[in-house]
Amino acid sequence: MRFEQLDVWKRACRLSCDVYKELKNCRDYGLKDQMTRAAVSIPSNIAEGEERESDAESARFLYFAKGSSGELITQIYIAIEIGVIDKQHGMTLIKETKEIAAMIASLIKIRKGSVREELAEYKIEPRT
Repeated sequence: MRFEQLDVWKRACRLSCDVYKELKNCRDYGLKDQMTRAAVSIPSNIAEGEERESDAESARFLYFAKGSSGELITQIYIAIEIGVIDKQHGMTLIKETKEIAAMIASLIKIRKGSVREELAEYKIEPRT
């Protein structure tokens, strides 16, 4: 399956765009840079992992994407606390990021073979 077909990749791309839009007028360039890098890293690592030759390599990049999700969640909390992001919208971004992280975790389990695909919450076609 191509990465463009994965719902998790599509949602991660949308999240990245939402973060960019939210921070469009942010003058805290350090935080803005960190947050946009983390947000872009999520779909980018999903895509890179899916383009790799083995499930083990794919899982490795999915772990990077999941790590970037945690990084982004932390940065959103900080941005809310210092007034860069409105609390209500920030909490919506956090909820979406957590849901994407859970989808990535399910995909990692599939790639690592620790669950059978028919039991996974997130189903994809097996690699050939």
